Amino acid sequence: MQELNKALESLRKHRGSWAKRALITFSDYLQEVIAQPERNIRDVYQVYVDMISTFICEGIDEYKDDAESIDYLDYNCNRLFVEGSDRPFFADRLFANRLMRHVDSVSVGAQQNKIYIFEGPHGSGKSTFLNNLLRKFEEYANTPEGARYEVVWRLNRDDYEEGGQTLSSFTDRIASILENDGKKRAATEIKNFINVKDQTTNYFNVPCPSHDNPLLIIPKDVRRQFLEDLFENGEFKWKLFTEKKYEWIFRDEPCTICTSIYQGLLKKYQDPEHIMRYVYARPYAIRRRLGEGISVFNPGDKPLRHNVIHNDVIQKNLNALFAGSQQVAYLYSRYAKTNNGIYALMDVKSHNTDRLMELHNIISDGIHKVEDLEERVNSLLFALMNPEDRRILDDLQAFSDRIEYIKIPYILDLKTEVQIYLEIFGKAIEKSFLPRVLHNFARVIIATRLRCQSEALLEWIGDPEKYELFCDKDLLLLKMEIFTGNIPKWLEANDVEKFTAKRRKKVIAESENDGWIGLSGRDSIRMFNEFYTRFARDDKMIDMSMLGTFFREYCKQDKELLPEGFLDSLLRMYNYTVLQEVKEALYYYNEEQISRDIQNYMFAVNFEQGASERCTYTGDFIEITADFFRRVEARLLVTESEANAFRNNVQKAYTTSALTQEILRDELDITQTSLFIHLYGRYVHNLKEKVLVPFLQNENFRMAIRDFDSDSFRTYDTKIQEDVTYMIENLTRKYKYSRQGAKEICIYVIDNNLAQAFAEKAVREVARSTISDIETGV
Repeated sequence: MQELNKALESLRKHRGSWAKRALITFSDYLQEVIAQPERNIRDVYQVYVDMISTFICEGIDEYKDDAESIDYLDYNCNRLFVEGSDRPFFADRLFANRLMRHVDSVSVGAQQNKIYIFEGPHGSGKSTFLNNLLRKFEEYANTPEGARYEVVWRLNRDDYEEGGQTLSSFTDRIASILENDGKKRAATEIKNFINVKDQTTNYFNVPCPSHDNPLLIIPKDVRRQFLEDLFENGEFKWKLFTEKKYEWIFRDEPCTICTSIYQGLLKKYQDPEHIMRYVYARPYAIRRRLGEGISVFNPGDKPLRHNVIHNDVIQKNLNALFAGSQQVAYLYSRYAKTNNGIYALMDVKSHNTDRLMELHNIISDGIHKVEDLEERVNSLLFALMNPEDRRILDDLQAFSDRIEYIKIPYILDLKTEVQIYLEIFGKAIEKSFLPRVLHNFARVIIATRLRCQSEALLEWIGDPEKYELFCDKDLLLLKMEIFTGNIPKWLEANDVEKFTAKRRKKVIAESENDGWIGLSGRDSIRMFNEFYTRFARDDKMIDMSMLGTFFREYCKQDKELLPEGFLDSLLRMYNYTVLQEVKEALYYYNEEQISRDIQNYMFAVNFEQGASERCTYTGDFIEITADFFRRVEARLLVTESEANAFRNNVQKAYTTSALTQEILRDELDITQTSLFIHLYGRYVHNLKEKVLVPFLQNENFRMAIRDFDSDSFRTYDTKIQEDVTYMIENLTRKYKYSRQGAKEICIYVIDNNLAQAFAEKAVREVARSTISDIETGV
């Protein structure tokens, strides 16, 4: 019994988001307006913008200190589209920026009526997006932060005309007659009855069907002065009278019904101030399922036979109140139910095509005819459309400037694509993949959605072959990185410098035409399910060979699925990346000794061979011989034929820049100079390139990796145990491998002889640092 009472008590505490909508007087409403003006003087456009701003935090710009940044921001849209949703919608970075640009344009204010069409191919998630957007709008609009007030007229039945007498005076006379006839008890009962009726039924409510803001009841010709007097001078008052988003409060008029009631009461009382006593306000409750504030139509929803709505009870009361004077027709259409709300069409097909055509006049003039009445419509109008349905609007040129398209193509951001897999299949699936393989699956899917030809990238990069280690010939892998907001570190310095704001905008602008072909969202989920079911095992992690096998089978069925050579390029990029990770993990040279070697070399180039000098920076005594130079230059990847020129340029950069400017003028330590940093980087890079050489032909090294974390591992000599342990721990710490994954990737690198395969290419990579780089002190 105690548990039952506890459960019922929790139910009693639940009031819902809109259940308590107490009416307040117009005076109390004005107090609310003065206390929180920005919240209470909003139209639907501003509420929409505020809702988006509430659920989407300020975007992050990873390159905010870059003078060429184009504010291509990373927005977290999960609170808007994912949290609390049965069917989450994942907005990639491109669409999130597109959406925020749309919101910025709406926030400017002074909106002309438009219809916002979200356009995308089949399976791009348009319906899921709009449903989640409307769900959050309803949720937000029914909270104190998102609430707006609407007009409710509270009219007295005492004012009914009954043969020239009011109802209250007529009942008082009956009671008086009864009392004079000696029927005091009956008179008392009549009076008590009348008092009770006065408290409960002496008025009736007439809600504004168009959900007008109560301030609109103030006559338009005095409204500006009224608001001028209402607010003290301050920031909000300045905004109210200067910003475009508040123009509606001075421009709009109340609906025809509210206007008729006002005019009828004015004729009766001749006192505008007295009329405002009948004006009440209540929160505007948004209820999609009831069509209040949000109406959503699917293509199969048949048009209603009767679009005119009336209320017989309210009409009867209005007729009695205004008998013999101006009549008030309480008629309105279904468009009024979403006035100051959202009217949405799910796909422009079938019956929704006719609905779109009906919106033409409303969008143009903001007026809808209801029998003899004109009904003002000021709603947010949304529609979803597939590209092939644009032909419907081809013949309506006058309609074109009233339409704003917001594109929702397939996902083009690989991080978002992976996020979808994790949401649908569970985050635990990550443990089945070697690092980067899951993201590479997403790269393949996205490659099917991209156009192969990119004029913006070719203009910027020129020759794609110089990045053959990291990219494909069509530069799709580079485009994917840019779309995720990342400027790859493997780009040459001069290409990074050439990546100006203008070029960045051109690359991002190409996304408007990408994502309209290829594998849809539904296709990618189906293929991932097939791939994961086929290759996931407890004893082995999913690797690139499995990924290659899977997609090559699909390419045999559909040769147009992927650009030629893309899978090979993806594998080559992956191999190069994991090779560098393994080398980095095994590298543990004495960095202090490397620093001393570089400082001694920078000092020694200023002397003739055969000299013996003590280095000013390290204190080491140096025999400056050909062998000394040859030993250091070999680690700097300088050939014997280039040695003299290289040495001369180092000496020139040292004397003209490092010593005179950075050390003497700027008082930097030699290790902080540009020349030292450049030489140190080359030195370390070369050592890392050769770090695997001693182990590649040692079969015990591979077997020790295989037996790591087992009893057999203790049988290997101490040096191999230390090297393998150091490498595995570094891979798990630096690159987030699991211990099993670290073992598998090391064996993968050795068995595929990646160090040898990339040896010649790695030399070319370091050789990009030419002698001319040394001249500039880079």
